[in-house]
Amino acid sequence: MTVVAVLADPPRPGLALPELVETTPLSAADAADLYAAVLKDTFRAVERSGGDLLVNFRPDDLLPDEYVSDTASEAQLRALAGDALEDVTEARFEPQVGSTLSARAGNTATHLLREEGVDSVAVTRGTAPLLTRTVIDSAAMKLRGNQTVLGPSTRGRTYYAGFTAPVDYEAAFETAELETLVDRANDAGHRVEFLPMHVGVDTAADLRDLLPVLWGRIETERVVPEHTATFVHEHGLRVRDGAVVLDE
Repeated sequence: MTVVAVLADPPRPGLALPELVETTPLSAADAADLYAAVLKDTFRAVERSGGDLLVNFRPDDLLPDEYVSDTASEAQLRALAGDALEDVTEARFEPQVGSTLSARAGNTATHLLREEGVDSVAVTRGTAPLLTRTVIDSAAMKLRGNQTVLGPSTRGRTYYAGFTAPVDYEAAFETAELETLVDRANDAGHRVEFLPMHVGVDTAADLRDLLPVLWGRIETERVVPEHTATFVHEHGLRVRDGAVVLDE
């Protein structure tokens, strides 16, 4: 089984998806609610898949001071997972370790592969609502014959990065993320395979790509990420004349 580590922040206004607040009509509270919805869908997709869910939370001592609250990060994310999962006791919760995203992702992947001896590990930010059970299981199959499996997202990012052996993760999840991870995998002698492209939600441009797909699936009664689709529907979040609007 692949251990799927969801790198999760507590969904707090200002901390969650700050670029959306700057580039869309969503308020800081709205962006936090959207982030919570996408996280719930990610947790649920992993639970329904053949993988093992690890909620890899950023602890309070790694958060900027202005986003530390009376409720601990772990407690807030446990409550969120409890709302999303059929059996939250099957999920594992572990704090992230490291000063940067690359360090935290790399420490998690390396620890699981080297210290715990898992067969494969995947890292996801939990911001791609179309990361479904089917995609996760497809990735697990690809990891049986490839040491690195990557899910490309827009702007050169990834929404899924799976490994059966570590690579050099230093600054790997920063600029030109997909290309950097491919280079590091090649340096480690890995065979590399890819998943279909899916949008990770960070900016208005991402929503312009995602929303027509979600609305198309809603209007044709296809399977949708439940919590994300509910948020989008209730807020009337749409693309009109090339802009993201709240069509309430």
